[in-house]
Amino acid sequence: MEITTPRLKLRTAHADDLAAFHAIMTRPDAMRWWSTPPHETPGQTRAWLDSMIANGPGHPDFVIEFEGRVIGKAGFWSPPDIGYILHPDHWGRGLATEALTAAIDHIFAVRAFDRLTADVDPGNAASIRLLERLGFAKTGQAERTMQVGGAWVDSVYYGLQRRVWESRRKA
Repeated sequence: MEITTPRLKLRTAHADDLAAFHAIMTRPDAMRWWSTPPHETPGQTRAWLDSMIANGPGHPDFVIEFEGRVIGKAGFWSPPDIGYILHPDHWGRGLATEALTAAIDHIFAVRAFDRLTADVDPGNAASIRLLERLGFAKTGQAERTMQVGGAWVDSVYYGLQRRVWESRRKA
């Protein structure tokens, strides 16, 4: 599975993506809002990558390549729940928006979902802005929804209706 955009290639994960993902997942700034603390060993990243690979080539969770290098992932680790992570060196350039737009177009084309969902830490202002730019709307919130590194975190929930996405893409 491969999707190309003007600047990116989104593709299925491969075992040789380990070094690139480990470089992302060991960074505290990249992992600040992730569901686990930064990875300490390549084995942790290997287990995470293996689970992504095990989903198979038809699964809508994509590795993001920019200029021939892996810089993150975007897609649906557990459809219809969207997730993404980008190496901090590539933040603020619109690459996450480009990758997520392609992933959303893809999932609505191949799956019958009426709504996509997202679970975001309320302190992650950049991710909230990104989701809202894409048309996601806040649907709720909850306190102490999961523990990350022994600390409880809260959640803000977002949803994107297919009809909203389609009307925005036609405009």
